[in-house]
Amino acid sequence: MSKRIKVLQLHPDYNVKSIDVSDLAEQIIKGLPKDSYEVTSAYLSGKPNQLQPISIAEYQHYFGLSDNNMKGLRLLALWKLYKFCKKNAFDVIICNRFKAVSLMLQLNKLVKAPLCIGISHVLNEYNRPYRRLQVKLFADDSWQFVGVSEAVRDYLISYQSGFTKENTHTIPNAIDIRKSESFQLDQQSARSKLGLPEKVRIIGTIGQLFSRKGHRFLISALANIQHEFPDTHLAIIGRGSEEQNLRSQIAANGLQDRVHLVGFKENALQYVRAFDIWAMPSLKEGLPLALMEGMSGHLPVIAADIPEMHDIVQQAGGILVKTSDVNELTNAFREYLSLNPKDLMAKGESVFQYLVKYHSIENYRKSYLELINKKLIIR
Repeated sequence: MSKRIKVLQLHPDYNVKSIDVSDLAEQIIKGLPKDSYEVTSAYLSGKPNQLQPISIAEYQHYFGLSDNNMKGLRLLALWKLYKFCKKNAFDVIICNRFKAVSLMLQLNKLVKAPLCIGISHVLNEYNRPYRRLQVKLFADDSWQFVGVSEAVRDYLISYQSGFTKENTHTIPNAIDIRKSESFQLDQQSARSKLGLPEKVRIIGTIGQLFSRKGHRFLISALANIQHEFPDTHLAIIGRGSEEQNLRSQIAANGLQDRVHLVGFKENALQYVRAFDIWAMPSLKEGLPLALMEGMSGHLPVIAADIPEMHDIVQQAGGILVKTSDVNELTNAFREYLSLNPKDLMAKGESVFQYLVKYHSIENYRKSYLELINKKLIIR
């Protein structure tokens, strides 16, 4: 057997998920044939406890760096990573998020890995001038960059700081749709486990209770139609710093029996079919995997018209609303809630078919494999 290609996938923090349907780093590994690739997953900080999963990569490495080690000149981080890369002589280094990209931009001048791939997961990741300067100074022919959506790729190229149309690509985020469906409970079971009422329509979402998620707009929109659609409820899975503010808003609108903050749930994907409509009024996202999780549940979607979600929602036939615009969100609720159950389900099925066609995990794995193979051959 010929020598296998050695791949390092570098992460800023330990973040392996117990269910990997949307763990995209693990999905990249699944797309690399074991007879041709030897993969190592490495984490700059954090490590799993005995109850947490480890990467499916052939090898794992934990650098054990603290937050202080990742500030300033980061000399210890650079030294540890340099020694590790020189010892292992990786052919490909995949860097997730800016911290990992930043370190390798500097180190690969010495390490000289044939191919480095920097993945950008969110808009504005390179807004700070020094980040763009690093790319401009250190990104040579060994570097390729990936944006998780067309919007992210376009933002990177627009900086004119080392990101070009030739070295910057779009590989859309994806989920393992078949596996996702297999985890989902039926509506009755999901509602029972979440403590939600059965014979009502539920608008739902999953997301941390942070201000940028826009959950307050959902509550305001429901308040606007609470008498027009008395059998409509709102359910939010997640926890966070905004919880008390949201509860105060719920009480002020007399919606204590209609809005359900069900808290954090392990493997929340299993509950998506508890909902009839999926809503994400976020002010800021990357390409949110939660959106695709909702779509995998055959649910019609309503989402804020932000660059990160615009194309996918529009092309899937969902409803886009202006950010922070409660009136538009109210009208979107009204449009879907006015449909009979059969027509509402048809909207959800259309969304699901779009997801299958454009965001399948098979295409995602194939795209990374092709990028690696093509660039290694070119060099």
